[in-house]
Parts: sequence; C-alpha cells; structure tokens
Amino acid sequence: MLTEAFRYNRWANLHLLDVCAKLSDEQRQLTAPGTYGTIAATLLHLFAAEQRYLRRLAGTKPAINEHEPAPTLAILREHATRSGDALIEAAGRITPEDTIEEERDGRAMRLNLAVVLIQAMHHGNDHRTHICTILGAHEIPYGNMDVWAYGQATGGIVPVGAKT
Repeated sequence: MLTEAFRYNRWANLHLLDVCAKLSDEQRQLTAPGTYGTIAATLLHLFAAEQRYLRRLAGTKPAINEHEPAPTLAILREHATRSGDALIEAAGRITPEDTIEEERDGRAMRLNLAVVLIQAMHHGNDHRTHICTILGAHEIPYGNMDVWAYGQATGGIVPVGAKT
C-alpha cells in the first residue's frame, strides 16, 4: 500500500510539472499569501527536499538544493522522476524497525526511516497544495491531481463492466 501511495506522489509531481511547464517565466514567479513562496521556488524546494529524504533512506547524494540557481523545468522533471522512482523503491524496502543516526539540532539522534517516508509524502502534498493555491488565486487552471484522478489515470478506477 505504501508503494502505491508513493506512485501517486510521483504521478502528482509530474502532473504539476507538466502544468507548470506551460507557464511563462513571469507566471512561475507568482505567489499567494500563506504559501511557501513563488511557484518556481516551491518546485525547487520540493524536489531538493525529496533528494534530502533519499539521502537518509538510500544513502544517495542530493544533486540539487535551494541555495543554487534553479535548473530548468525539464531538468527538475528528470529529478522528480528519479526521486519518485527511488521513493517508491524505498517504500517497498523500509521496515518499521529501520533507523539511521544523524545529527539534528547539534545532537546525535536516532531517526526511524518510516518517519522519513511519511514526511516525504506529507511534504509533497503540502507543497503541491501551495502551488495549486497560487495557480487558483491567479485563475490559472491546473487540472485534477487528487487521488481519485490518479485512480482514473492509472486504471485503479474503472466503470463497472469495463475491461481493466
């Protein structure tokens, strides 16, 4: 079940990137009250954070971060696809007993990797919502990317009597 949740996460990220690819550079600089920042900054933050979660989950080194110039949307899409695939793999592998030790707030801490997975899912939902809020506030359509839309797009919801 958790791997399916991360398949949704990847699907929703890619859907949103497709929407944002149709925006002008000026539109990607839009923001709205109560959100993380601009659309462009939020996208970069979202995918840089996924790579930081994967550092903990899989030992990979992040290739992007918010403190460097943002890559193109095409490159962000490549990162989103790779990190999405890696999160799906991690979701199928991580057990409730898996932990790592890392320094947090100047102290050595034991971190349960299940918490990292849950944070990755929450973080994605939270920031996709921020971007959709910005788009909606500026009357820019973004389609439907809820779990029902995912089910329809992936064959998880089909009309009765239809072939699956």
